[in-house]
Amino acid sequence: MAGIRVNKNFNSLVVQAGGYENLQFGEKECRNYLQEERRLRLGAGDADVIYQYFIRMQSKNSNCFHVMDLDEESRLRNVFWANARSRAAYESFSDVVTFDTTYLTNKYDMPFAPFVGVNYHGESILLECALLSNEETKTFEWLFESWLACMSNKPPRAIITDQCRAMQNAIEKIFPNTQHRWCLWHIMEKIPKKLSGYSDYENIKSTLSNTVYDSLTKSDFERDWTAMINTYGLLENEWLNGLYINRYKWVPVFVKDTFWAGMSTTQSSESVNAFFDGYVNSKTTLMLFTEQYDNALRDKVEKENKANAKSFHETIACISYYEIEKQFQLAYTNAKFKEFQVQLRGKLYCSNSS
Repeated sequence: MAGIRVNKNFNSLVVQAGGYENLQFGEKECRNYLQEERRLRLGAGDADVIYQYFIRMQSKNSNCFHVMDLDEESRLRNVFWANARSRAAYESFSDVVTFDTTYLTNKYDMPFAPFVGVNYHGESILLECALLSNEETKTFEWLFESWLACMSNKPPRAIITDQCRAMQNAIEKIFPNTQHRWCLWHIMEKIPKKLSGYSDYENIKSTLSNTVYDSLTKSDFERDWTAMINTYGLLENEWLNGLYINRYKWVPVFVKDTFWAGMSTTQSSESVNAFFDGYVNSKTTLMLFTEQYDNALRDKVEKENKANAKSFHETIACISYYEIEKQFQLAYTNAKFKEFQVQLRGKLYCSNSS
């Protein structure tokens, strides 16, 4: 409450106790306790504000959905909600969902956890949202069970998350038949932190990147990974060992048999997070959050409608005489048709060069 950092607070406790050995807890336990207390100590009337927001939301459309999770003292702990439009969109875009909890939106440090899909234009589409009190397995289990209740017991076919173990445990239990993939970007971003201490860091970084991105078969990856580990003496590196054990969750060549809608990361979640940046910040109260959430969502819907109209009224010319290109021209949105043309153009150049 005084704004003193946890490590300084903890050091004062150590001094007062006469040494670390006289304490029955560590700094990590202090941080966990303070985070839990902070996240559960809402402002006066905040829980009622959210409840009234959900009541208004449902009065406008009975297909809106919400769940409020309270602790033993009836304090708001977690909330999950989806509007009618998002629930309808899930019917079309449930193939792949990204889930990211790294975006903090309010002064109580409750992570804003959006479920995000990809629409016909390849753009992110917000499906459902939650505000969570912590990132423990039981919290994620509650969240995913709420998801199933909201979506008529229909889990996503595939989901992309970060490497959170608690999240993985909950997915395995609640979504046992859902393909789970780790965000590749989050993994590769950790390379400097995990490996920069090695004298051959630059070579290790380059070799690891080539092994991950350029392996065409599983056997190629296995061969190149083993060579990298042996060449640079990385056998004892726990981070790399853990990644190898879980290679079926993140290495492109091991997950390519599943449809991922062109995604390998939680980038869609992050793009939605960026979309909300203009409306909320770390000091946003829950009362203001509910208002700004609606404003941001309306803006997002308007942009999607404009993209739909543009794709319907504008036609992108074909670059070949192939009938298959004309079929895609009629079936795809402009954004996806442009992606197809990139591939087709490469095929044409390949044919011409041969």
